[in-house]
Amino acid sequence: MHQHCLSRLFIAVGLSVAATSALAGPQAFMSSRSFAMGGTGVAAAQPSSATSANPAMMAADHNSWSDDFGLTLPSINARVADEEETIDQIDDIQDAIDQFDSINRTSNPEDAQAVAGDLLTRLYAFDNDTLRANIGLGLGFAIPSKKLSVGFFTTGNLTATVRGEFDEQDRATLQNIVDLDPGNPTDLAQLQSTNLDTELKSRGKIVSSAVVEAGVSFAHALELNNGETLQLGISPKYVELRTFQYTETVSGFEDDEFDGDQYQTDKSGFNLDIGAAYAFGDEKQWNAGIVVKNLIPMELDSAASRPLLGEKVRTLKLNPMATVGIAHTGNYHVVTAEIDLTKNEAFGFEDDTQWLAVGAELDAWRYAQLRAGVRHNLASNDDNSGIEEKTQFTAGLGLNLMGVRFDLGALFSSADVGAALELGTSF
Repeated sequence: MHQHCLSRLFIAVGLSVAATSALAGPQAFMSSRSFAMGGTGVAAAQPSSATSANPAMMAADHNSWSDDFGLTLPSINARVADEEETIDQIDDIQDAIDQFDSINRTSNPEDAQAVAGDLLTRLYAFDNDTLRANIGLGLGFAIPSKKLSVGFFTTGNLTATVRGEFDEQDRATLQNIVDLDPGNPTDLAQLQSTNLDTELKSRGKIVSSAVVEAGVSFAHALELNNGETLQLGISPKYVELRTFQYTETVSGFEDDEFDGDQYQTDKSGFNLDIGAAYAFGDEKQWNAGIVVKNLIPMELDSAASRPLLGEKVRTLKLNPMATVGIAHTGNYHVVTAEIDLTKNEAFGFEDDTQWLAVGAELDAWRYAQLRAGVRHNLASNDDNSGIEEKTQFTAGLGLNLMGVRFDLGALFSSADVGAALELGTSF
């Protein structure tokens, strides 16, 4: 009776969070294996990655070669979406401004007018062009056990977006230069006195957020009266939130200003993840899992040091996020599917996300693994202006040589490309 009460408690907490949380925090960290399997892991994570995916999975049944110890040192992944080469556009615009300044406008006014026309075209094309980059880094180890599994993890996730904004005032400024009559002394004097460094108002914006976590994980397996197994896990953790917001006119924009204190905010505190997994079937080859991350809501406002350039305060929200999944595991395969019950709200120039994912792994006698996955974003983004995140395809390879585990992952979509790399060991 006590065991069934515990299971109902964990499931009730998860469903309650799903029903009441309209928003959730930034994307959670993924191991390279998870990355290659469509971001799945709630019902299929191995011990060292279970600490950040679903702590209950530390106490699940694993292969004999991975049920005593697991180490990840390190795991890194990255995704980039930059269809319009936004940073290169800023560099080209700055080069054009420098070219305009260097022209002798008394003897070559037509050349200056041509550069002004080119600048107008470039600035107009630059409007709403966006770069988005996601980087994740993680370390972890776990000592699995049916009685009490213990693990440690530390992860960091950074999302950075860069966007161009065209100012209509620049259209008038540059078009006026193009339309000047160099033969008119008044027009020529106006051309000579023009300073685009101060007169152009179009701007570049950087909005980024980072979440750093460090915690311990505990898990315990309960044998139920029907012979099936319930695993329960908990991860108390320390969380640090950071935001960075920088806005500057295109002439003065510097993409290496990340050390400016006036553009940053930060906040830290303690939080909690809980998870459960239920092993069933004739040979317990099926596993259903649920994890609720960040039980304690946290918020952090960004800095707005340049409100005259259109900066506004943004709020980074780390609210509870619930995910459920199911997996079938055999001697040579894993097939899994999961869905986010809550939505991740965009912080910068991003899309909201709520993933439905499917992943699979083929295992060749522990020595090599082939992985593939696909995930689809269920969130509606009709009112969002970020780079589109819809359907992403993933693949990967794992190798185990002389006790060292080496995992690679790749991701691609209509907007994104990504890769993941991980080193570790299990025994």
